[in-house]
Amino acid sequence: MRRTRNAKIVATLGPASSSADVIDQLFVAGVDVFRLNFSHGSADDHRARVHAIRAAEARHGRPIAILADLQGPKLRVGTFAGGPVQLEAGQPFRLQLAPTAGSAQAVTLPHPEIFAALEPGAELLLDDGKLRLQVERCDRESADTRVVVGGRLSDRKGVNVPGVVLPISALTEKDRRDLDVALGLGADWVALSFVQRPQDIDEARALIGSRAGIVAKLEKPAAIACLDEVIAATDAVMVARGDLGVEMPAEAVPPLQKRIVRACRKRGRPVIVATQMLESMIESPVPTRAEASDVATAIYDGADAVMLSAESAAGRHPVGAVQIMSRIIERVEVDPLYRQFLEASHSANVPGETDVADAVCCAMRRAVALLHARAIVCCTHSGHTSLRAARERAEAPVLSLTPQLGTARRLALAWGVHSLHVGDVAGVEQITALAAEMARREGFAQPGDPFVAIAGMPFGTPGTTNLMRIGTA
Repeated sequence: MRRTRNAKIVATLGPASSSADVIDQLFVAGVDVFRLNFSHGSADDHRARVHAIRAAEARHGRPIAILADLQGPKLRVGTFAGGPVQLEAGQPFRLQLAPTAGSAQAVTLPHPEIFAALEPGAELLLDDGKLRLQVERCDRESADTRVVVGGRLSDRKGVNVPGVVLPISALTEKDRRDLDVALGLGADWVALSFVQRPQDIDEARALIGSRAGIVAKLEKPAAIACLDEVIAATDAVMVARGDLGVEMPAEAVPPLQKRIVRACRKRGRPVIVATQMLESMIESPVPTRAEASDVATAIYDGADAVMLSAESAAGRHPVGAVQIMSRIIERVEVDPLYRQFLEASHSANVPGETDVADAVCCAMRRAVALLHARAIVCCTHSGHTSLRAARERAEAPVLSLTPQLGTARRLALAWGVHSLHVGDVAGVEQITALAAEMARREGFAQPGDPFVAIAGMPFGTPGTTNLMRIGTA
């Protein structure tokens, strides 16, 4: 089941893709990471999906990553006594903490944290940004606003407060319960929704420890304001363009996507580009040309992964969407311009943070180019060596060998990494012999082809990448 591409595919499971048969088809079609959306479904639903994923993993002999995506704090208005109301531009509209029978004049907003952060002049976006309000007067229990952009408003529609750091945790009580379920099921990655600051990641890290990697979903302008600090604190990043596009102008999202991808590559953090990538395939068997171009752009930028949401969770063509996404990636990666773009966007090390691993991986990248090596073989316990090798975007794929099954699964998200679970190795000769055997067995190299192996000695000590060896398969 070796992939012939470097960028990875994340696919969301849902009603259209919950059976063991469809999950197996999705993996064969090209899924590397399965996303469990904890905004929907019960613990039993997620448990059944995990069992099907692990059965596919055992059947195909290739580690598969599971990403548990937590809902995060959902801010919503209350209900309306007489059904949906029509708000007109220019009219006053009151939001209040106290319960009220919702009308075209006022509605309950049961979130004291919003009122604590509001100031006159602040904007509130309702129903995914379809309606826009501006605050004229406010206190800790209410806000008098003026409708800037009107429209139809119904029960429990979402509220966004762009440009304001809300005094709330990224983990609700529901998230904490869901986190226990996800970790109990052996999730490899946990995605935090609505991250605002690095402290949100620290809070999650205290609960998760080393049991799973953390993906920071960038959906809030507040997180963009401290982007470097958030990326430094997390293990991976998701460019969640849906909510980001609600709280920021649509024209701001494409350059911001490029900025985030570049910053993640510089730090060596895997980055996923998500939301509406093949949206029309929820109904259509083929994507639009614009959607194909959108996927291709993320790949040209060097993203580690692209993600399907409703296309695979609730769409009519979940397997077809994965197949088409895989074909788009493969077509981009054989384009000579792709390598030129990767070389041109190759990021220098973070100033002041260069270490021995950086020097080894820099030498590895150069050796691969000079020798036309067929593979980069990484022996790793923690995954640090393989992630550091993937950061280089070298011309050869990364064959990652680890005795830790959890590490092997987690690395399925990283660009160019073909992850294998192997037994313990110790000593340079054993590492070299295993590297040659695996490169041949997995179809990366023919007998006599060169490969570059990197590892850390003493083997098994995380973060000690200090060895490079050139061998032949």
